[in-house]
Amino acid sequence: VQLQASGGGLVQAGGSLRLSCAASGRTISNNGMGWFRQAAGKEREFVAAISWNGGSTHYADAVKGRFTISRDNAKSTVYLQMNSLKPEDTAVYYCAAARSSGYYLSRSNYNYWGQGTLVTVSS
Repeated sequence: VQLQASGGGLVQAGGSLRLSCAASGRTISNNGMGWFRQAAGKEREFVAAISWNGGSTHYADAVKGRFTISRDNAKSTVYLQMNSLKPEDTAVYYCAAARSSGYYLSRSNYNYWGQGTLVTVSS
C-alpha cells in the first residue's frame, strides 16, 4: 500500500490545519492507522492512532484535546484535524498503516509509511 500525506503548511500559533493521508494500492479498511511526527533533531514520536473502523482512538498527551484523528474507509483516507496549534507542534508529520486492525502507539506496529508533510507553526 502507498500512503500520501498532504495538508501541511505554515500557520500562526492558535491556527488550524487538517492533514490527509490517502492510501492507494490496496484497501486500508482493515488496518489501524496512525500519525507520527518528527521535529528537527528529535526522534519520531507518536501523535494519534485510530482502529480499523474508527471506534477507538488514542492521542499523545501533548496533543490531546487539540487534535482529532478520523478516517473515511470509503475514500481510503485518514485525517488529522489540528486545532490550537503551538510552535512546538512544528514537525514533519507522517501517516502509517498498522499490521493489524487496532490502534497502536509504537512505530514497530506499523509497516507502511507515507512520505511526510511539513507543518510549521509560527509564534
